[in-house]
Amino acid sequence: MTRRTVCVAALMLVLASCAPDPAANASEPNATAPGTPAAATATRGLDPTLIAAAVAKAEALPRLRSLLILRDGTEEAAHRFHDGPALDRPVNIKSASKTVISALVGMAIDRDMLDGIDQPVAPLLKADLPANPDPRLSRITIGHLLSMQSGLQRTSGQYYGAWVTSPNWVRYALSRPFVEEPGGVMLYSTGNSHLLSAILTRTTGRGTDMLAREWLGKPLGIQIPSWARDPQGIAFGGNDMLMSPRGLARFGELYRNGGRVDGRQILSETWIADSWRPRGVSPWSGNGYGFGWFASEAAGHRVHFAWDYGGQMLYIVPSLNLTVVMTSDSAPHPRAESHIAELHALLADYIVPAARKGNA
Repeated sequence: MTRRTVCVAALMLVLASCAPDPAANASEPNATAPGTPAAATATRGLDPTLIAAAVAKAEALPRLRSLLILRDGTEEAAHRFHDGPALDRPVNIKSASKTVISALVGMAIDRDMLDGIDQPVAPLLKADLPANPDPRLSRITIGHLLSMQSGLQRTSGQYYGAWVTSPNWVRYALSRPFVEEPGGVMLYSTGNSHLLSAILTRTTGRGTDMLAREWLGKPLGIQIPSWARDPQGIAFGGNDMLMSPRGLARFGELYRNGGRVDGRQILSETWIADSWRPRGVSPWSGNGYGFGWFASEAAGHRVHFAWDYGGQMLYIVPSLNLTVVMTSDSAPHPRAESHIAELHALLADYIVPAARKGNA
């Protein structure tokens, strides 16, 4: 596969995922998401006045395309905005893909296909190690990749273009110079997640997209189409994954329910706790970061969230049994930071208070 083929394929996936569906309604009826809440407290749902205000505020955000709010597993609000795709249609979840990759790594560990988070990655990727590798490469573990603490120079931000136009993404990521020690400062880098996708592929002998469909798609009852691959055919780890807003909500419910779906344990509760425990801190937002999940607070409640710079958001508020999904137009925009701040405010100023009041 040539680099041109990869780029064209990725572009087609992005365009297809963002195309509007004129037949879809602006809002959709409530539905119950799969999964049985773990020790959930009975609630009265959400305060209707605050939710109406949240929807009005959401509709005023020009880049927002969907809003889903689940309380105790029940879909309490389901809206799309500005001719966004239908809520059951797979869209590009961009960097929220990193959180899904983390889940697949946890499932591989549960299945004894990987030894655990302390397993060194160099032996798993030895075919792509540099000719004279820095000795610190041998110290990078699966856990370091998950928590963005590999110490390698980033492949995101200003380094992203050179990386994705290189002939071998895995080799390029492994050849970056060390700018921190393994296990040290958090350096957000899509290359780390892509190395995990390569490890999953080489360890299981199956594509990461195939694993996602079998391990997540089938039990959750959601569609996960194939997405872009690197020149060696490894599914892009950490970007461009396709999942519908409702599919992303069901994935979130898996974590909120302690890894259980319809009474079946498909992801260990220990992995979820480990994933939500911050190991580093984002130098940009100050939020903690675990294994593919950021951590913060909203109106005094702990929040675990997956996000993308363009505004693909998955929020879990365990204390209120809340799962919230927001998807956005992911095209590059100079005011991306302000859009993310507006989405955080939507959660903190309207949705969390609506849940608290609904629980009164």
